[in-house]
Formats: sequence, C-alpha cells, structure tokens
Amino acid sequence: MKLGHRTLPAFAIIYAAALFGGGGAVAQATIPPSLVTPDKVESRIGTLEFKDGLPSKATLERVYDNLDFSNAFRAVTDTMQGPNIEAIRKGFHDFGAKDNEVVVWSELLDAKSLMLTGNADTVYVFAILDLSKGPMVLEVGPNILGAIDDHWSRWITDVGLPGPDRGQGGKYLIVPPDYKGELPEGGFYVVRSRTYINWWFGRAFIANKNDPKPAAESIRKFTKIYPYEPGGVGTPISEFLAGKAKLGRIASPPPTVFHEGSGKAMNTVPPNDWSYFEMLNTVVQTEPATSLDPELMGPLAAIGIIKGKEFKPDERMKKIMTDALAVGNATARSLTMNARDKSWFYYPDSAWLNPLFVTGHEFETPIPEVTPEGAKPFPPTGYRQMDARTSFFYSYIGITPGMAMRLTGIGSQYLIATVDANKTYFDGAKTYKVTLPKDIPEANFWSFTVYDVMTRSFLDTPQRYPRAGSQSYPSPAAEPNADGSTTIYFGPTQPAGVKRGNWIQTMPGKGWWTILRLYSPLEPFFAKTWRPSEIELVRQ
Repeated sequence: MKLGHRTLPAFAIIYAAALFGGGGAVAQATIPPSLVTPDKVESRIGTLEFKDGLPSKATLERVYDNLDFSNAFRAVTDTMQGPNIEAIRKGFHDFGAKDNEVVVWSELLDAKSLMLTGNADTVYVFAILDLSKGPMVLEVGPNILGAIDDHWSRWITDVGLPGPDRGQGGKYLIVPPDYKGELPEGGFYVVRSRTYINWWFGRAFIANKNDPKPAAESIRKFTKIYPYEPGGVGTPISEFLAGKAKLGRIASPPPTVFHEGSGKAMNTVPPNDWSYFEMLNTVVQTEPATSLDPELMGPLAAIGIIKGKEFKPDERMKKIMTDALAVGNATARSLTMNARDKSWFYYPDSAWLNPLFVTGHEFETPIPEVTPEGAKPFPPTGYRQMDARTSFFYSYIGITPGMAMRLTGIGSQYLIATVDANKTYFDGAKTYKVTLPKDIPEANFWSFTVYDVMTRSFLDTPQRYPRAGSQSYPSPAAEPNADGSTTIYFGPTQPAGVKRGNWIQTMPGKGWWTILRLYSPLEPFFAKTWRPSEIELVRQ
C-alpha cells in the first residue's frame, strides 16, 4: 500500500484494514488469563467481589481497612526507633532532667529505672542534645565508651574509645540539619545530624572492678554541654582578617547541669498503647519534614501523622490503628523472644544469638571481617533486614558500629538467650545454670544480666542488680570452678553450696531472659573456639 511516495509496512496495512475496512464488526481481542481479576476472590480479609474488575462496596471497605491497617502496622514495626529516643527524652523530662542536661548513674543503673536492656556493670552517662537553637558542644573526658544517635536512632558518631578521640577525651560539635553558619577550622570533632533532637549515651568502667566512684567523678569533672559560639575557639584571627569569618566571644561556657540517676524511678521505655502514635507524632512535629526517608515517612502520612498538621484520626481510624498497634507489638515481641531467622544464631544448634553480626548496625550488610591485613568489608546486600531492625529497637537502645565489630580489645559484644537448651521459655519459678569455659575471652570484664520479659528492663528482685560477672561491684564477683570454668545459676532461691556471686535471682510468675556481655572481647570469641554452654534446667 502506498501513501503519496511512501510505502506502509505490513503491520500498518493490517491495522488499517481492521480499523476502516469493510464496515464489518471488529473482533474483540482475547484478554490473557494472567490479567483477569476473578469475580470472586477468597482472601484472609474475606471474600472480595468484582464485576468485570470493578470492586463492590463491601470489597472497597475490606480493602481500604486493610490498607489503613498495613500503613499503621508499618508505623509500628518500621519506625519505632523514633519513639525509642523520644521515650528516653520524656522519661528524663518527667524525672526532672531537661534537654542539654546530663544524667549520671554514679552507683550504676538498678531495677528502679525502666530502661531497655541496660547493664549494671558500668557508670552510665546520658544526655538529650537539643540543636533547635544552633550547634551544641559536647565535651567528654577520657575513657568513655559511647556514641551519639539522632532522633530516629541513626548513628551519628562514636564518642570515646571507639570514636575519633580514641578514649583521650575531646570536644564534639554537633551541627543541626539546617545550619548554614560558620564552623571552626579545628579544635572540635564536627558531626552533622539530620535531626534537632539527639541522644548521647556513654559508659565508663569502674575502677579495679569494684569502685564506680572515680568514673562518676571523672564524668562530672570533664563533661560539658553548651552552645557553640561561632567565630570563637576554633576560628583563627586570619579568617577574620581575610573577611571569611566573624569574631566571636572567648568565654567560659555556662555550667553543665547534672542529675543523679541511681536509685531513681524513671520510665524510658516506649509505650505500646495509643500513646505510641502520639509519641511518634511528637517526633515528626519536632523534626524537619525531610528528617526521615520518604519511604518510611509515607505510611505515617497515610495514617495522618504529617509534619505541620494536626494528628486527629476519626473513630474508624483509631480502631484500625489500635488493632495494628497490637499486632505490631505482637510481631516485634515474637521476633525478639523467639527468633525464626537461623542466621541470627551465633553457634550451630544453639539458643545464643546476636543478629548484628549478619546485619551490621544499619541492618543491611554483615559486619566486616578483621584480618592481619586490615578490615575486609562485605559488599552491600542492597536490602534492609527489616525483621532484625524491628527486633533490635523493640528491646534495645543505642546503635553504633562499636556494638557490631570483630575488633579485639575494643568495645563490647553480646550474646542473647531467650530460651533454654530445650528451646523452652525461662520460668522464674525454676532453677537454671550456664557454664562458661575457662579463659573467658575478655580483656576488661564479663557479665550476665537478667531482664523482665514484659518491660525488657532489669528484672526487679530483692537483689536490685540482676547481674553476675567478673566484677565485685555491685554484687560479689562470680567464683570459678576447680577446672577454671565458671557456672552461673538463675533461680528464685540461692542453690545450696552456690556462692552469692554465682547466682542471679528470678521471680516465680515472671518470665525472664538474659544477655552475656564481653567487654573488650578477644579473638577466641570471634573465632568461636570458645563457646558458653546452653542454659540448662536444673533437675530438683
């Protein structure tokens, strides 16, 4: 077929014939079966009905209820790391500690404070850093082990032994997301945050494994938090003369306010009732709209949590969101208390686990191998391990590469057990034991801590400090067996013939779980040539 001087291709001739030819009816194309939506679909949300692909009124109700449920569920499981930090902030405010003030547990953390999986072995020092008025300076003294996380629990920097000051102490300048002012040329470790609210957490080791007083005094002596003075310390006069900077004041910073945390009741654990969504909304309203990745902020916006807008769901949405919260809490609790991912377990056929070895601190890529030639990072996996992130932030606070590295003599490592050798939950009315082989691989200290299943905080017993370990404070040090191994007992009463330092009290009617900590771990732990026994029920 020719049109003017052009010849049309065959497929165009066929198409033209079908479109214009003969005046006859055009045959309807057959729809591939893979594109067909059946008139009736049985699903877990009920029967879904369609008429030629058009959803019925009942189907629309079911589908949109499910969509709203799914977004609310994701707001729980994918973004609980925001309420994690906000719960600490609220707990501090209720306790009387304001932002930019410091809380020190001079006599260690005890069961009066509700805090996710804390320890009773080191002197804790915490502060909420508020950058809403500009950069803040954090000065730390020597021998601190800690980090700074932002309002969404994202790691910003390590502080102290694993940080740039390498345990010598120093000044950290934390810069807010929208700051465009001057920054110093030197004198500070400068880090930027994507949020205004940030959390600094630090630990200091007790002297001679029996005295927390020197560590607490050092914290109070060296720790300072104050606003940064642009053009002051860190800005050379030459920058001013060259017209590149203003000159600021050189003045002593205002005194830092300290609060004592030991023996004080406070709740820093995120809620799992309706106030969870209110706390999540507080985080969103406090921070820039771009503080969280859009894919994570999307489900929040879908349920009405939007920066600059009032959070006011109707009764229908409240009912759906309350249901999603219950299922989200159940999911996070199940992932934590009875993990199904076999890669999380540290040894074959064992109850001891630590997901961070396979997920890293960003819940994506396994932590690097460390060889005599240096660190050998794994290639990025390209995907987030969502279950590991949900499980972590449900029961733990504070994320840093220092918690997940195969470097000997620095930082700390953890093994977690939520079930016994028979994969059965621990019963507070029964007695259990675990044996650590001789030459426990740590250069500083080791400890077991027992936690309440419900609060994921210290199990509250007459012991006050539910721990046992190599330190003799705040309870006697565990004593080794004749062969050099060490056996720890868990039970409601001290077993006959067992030393006080080798027993952690449990409570009848209360479930519990435990974490083994190795501070400054050594190579046999990473090589897995040293392995604790499983926690076994003692037959009585």
